[in-house]
Amino acid sequence: MKKMISWNVNGLRAILGKNFIEDFKKLDADIFCLQETKLQEGQHDLELPGYHQYWNYAAKKGYSGTALFTKEEPLSVSYGIGIEEHDQEGRVITAEFPDYYLITVYVPNSQGELKRLPYRMEWEDAWLNYIKTLDAKKPVVYCGDLNVAHEEIDLKNPATNHKNAGFTDEERAKFSRVLANGFTDSFRSLHPDAVDEYSWWSYRMKARDRNVGWRIDYFVVSDKIKDHIKDASIHQEIFGSDHCPIELLLDF
Repeated sequence: MKKMISWNVNGLRAILGKNFIEDFKKLDADIFCLQETKLQEGQHDLELPGYHQYWNYAAKKGYSGTALFTKEEPLSVSYGIGIEEHDQEGRVITAEFPDYYLITVYVPNSQGELKRLPYRMEWEDAWLNYIKTLDAKKPVVYCGDLNVAHEEIDLKNPATNHKNAGFTDEERAKFSRVLANGFTDSFRSLHPDAVDEYSWWSYRMKARDRNVGWRIDYFVVSDKIKDHIKDASIHQEIFGSDHCPIELLLDF
C-alpha cells in the first residue's frame, strides 16, 4: 500500500512557521508532493529524515515551484515536460518507480480577466501529450493544484463563478478530455456524490470558516490502475495554507 499526499503550501517558508513539520510527520506519507513552494535553490534547508528530496524552482523568484519527497528512491527523476516555454516556472517533477510514474504538478492559473487563459490552453495540450506518452510505458499517478473545479459539485457557488478563472468552460473541457483519454479522478471515482468537499478557500470573506470553497487539488490515475485505489480523501482539518492536503491510498 502506498500513501501519497499532495499539498499546495502557498509558500513553504511561510508554512514552516505554521506546524508544517508536525503535520508532515502526522500524515506520514510514503510520497509527499508540494506545489507553490515559492523558493529558489539555497533558500531552504529542510531536514526530512528518511525521505529523498527533489525540487523544481521557477526562474522567477518567489513564484510557483514544486517539490517531491519520497521514502523509496525513484529509478529516475525528471523536471518539466521537455518543452522550454512550459518549463520556466518549476511546475512539474516526474519520478519513475518500478510500477508507475508519479508526478507533482502545479497547473498555470488563468488569472484575473482570464489574461492567461490562452497560455493555459497551450499548456493543457502539451500536458495531455506528456502524460499519454508516459502512460504508454507504465501507469501514471499525477497530483497537485490543477486550478480547475471540474463540475458544479466541485465548488460552492458555480453559478456566480461561471467564466471565472478555474471554472471556465474551456478549462473544464480540458480536464474532461484528460479523463476521456484513459485517466480517473480518484476522489470522484470513490465519492461521486460527495458535496462540500473542497481543497481551496479564498482568504477573503472568511470563506474557509464558512466552507465556501473549491476542489481544485486532485490525484489523477491511469484507468489501468483505478481498481487499485483504496481511498481518496481531503484533509480539511489541516491548516497553514489556503489549500489543504489531499490523500491517495493506492494498493499495487
